[in-house]
Amino acid sequence: MTKHEKLENAEIQQHLNEMSGWVLKENFIEKLFLFKDFTEAFAFMTRVATQADNADHHPDWSNTYNKVHIKLQSHDAGGVTNKDIELAKIIEALD
Repeated sequence: MTKHEKLENAEIQQHLNEMSGWVLKENFIEKLFLFKDFTEAFAFMTRVATQADNADHHPDWSNTYNKVHIKLQSHDAGGVTNKDIELAKIIEALD
């Protein structure tokens, strides 16, 4: 598997401007998703898990009742790569 190159902050921000609610922090992008209840939040996580596994790129995330907090970064590159942007766009389509 080839290592993806870390993107520059300006390039990351350009991608994030095309999506809703994602923010750049240090070496990752993140978003907080809110749902009606735990069941809806967990169903969303299940959909994300399937897509993330298919992409072989897995988020750092947490769930508290109706909230799902997702952080994306390519650990091997030490920051955000196109792989993170692609997964964020997939996640956006699932919300």
